[in-house]
Amino acid sequence: MDCLQLHEYTASTQTNICQIEAFRNGKIFYSDCFNGYKPDDTLHVMSVTKSVVSLLIGIAADKGLIHDVQQPVLDFFPDYTLKRGERTIQQVTIENLLTMTAPYKYRSEPWTKICSSENWTVATLDILGGKAGLTGTFRYSTLGIHILTSIITRTSGLKTVDFANKYLFKPLGVPELCNFEALTAEEHKAFILSKEPKKHIWFCDPQGIGAAGYGLCLSAADMLKLGRLCLDGGMYDGKRIVSEEWIRKSTAPRIQCDETFANMRYGYLWWTPDKNSNAYAALGNSGNVIYINPDTGTVAAITGTFKPNIFDRVQFIQNYIEPMPDV
Repeated sequence: MDCLQLHEYTASTQTNICQIEAFRNGKIFYSDCFNGYKPDDTLHVMSVTKSVVSLLIGIAADKGLIHDVQQPVLDFFPDYTLKRGERTIQQVTIENLLTMTAPYKYRSEPWTKICSSENWTVATLDILGGKAGLTGTFRYSTLGIHILTSIITRTSGLKTVDFANKYLFKPLGVPELCNFEALTAEEHKAFILSKEPKKHIWFCDPQGIGAAGYGLCLSAADMLKLGRLCLDGGMYDGKRIVSEEWIRKSTAPRIQCDETFANMRYGYLWWTPDKNSNAYAALGNSGNVIYINPDTGTVAAITGTFKPNIFDRVQFIQNYIEPMPDV
């Protein structure tokens, strides 16, 4: 397909896509917008946020704020009051949160309980652990990893968004982000469901700590820069932003998921879509994606408005965007 054909195909078959950016061999070979969006508009990129938080944890580790991913989570919260008889939480490490192998005391994520609390960090620690202990079982959690952004804030003395602006977004040339707090459940719902362009914001809790599992609002152009950073082993325009070791460690597959997650593998908040490629990806609901393929040197970023149950976006990139010739 040429660019015009791909635009028409995308508009008719991937109807919620708003922006696409694709890069290879030192240049952008495809850039397009849909549904009235402009290149610098931002969208809520959902769980792509998780992979960005992985980069921030890596930066914090590079700076010595975190000594080891094997550190127990409670090392960072000495003021937290343990519940009587609770032992498992004392064994949970940063790596458990990064690999989604942390245990929780719930059947389904308690959104109302956490998001209506005055302190999300304490509320999240309260649901961590349980009688079953550490089993190594993959348990995908959006709320539970809020502890990671709390750790960044506690160790750096900066709000998550300020840490990210200083050490990640600004060096990449991404516009400065600001915190956004929803004061009512209606505002929270509107943030998730609205199809209108947003500003450069990060959804945060009442303490100003950015939500770790969702909440970042970025453009596809912003996400492409994050993908290029990973492709180049933590370098961007000749500047070291995060260590090559962290990029390697965080994107390496560590957990094999079952059919619930399309038999993909999981690293430190990064997905490996298939076993036939070294490609890895940040995946968010509604088909928001940062796709990095070291084998072909390709990075692709896609944003989309809220539309649940989109599971074919990586295949769309591999089948239609990645094969396009360099322009």
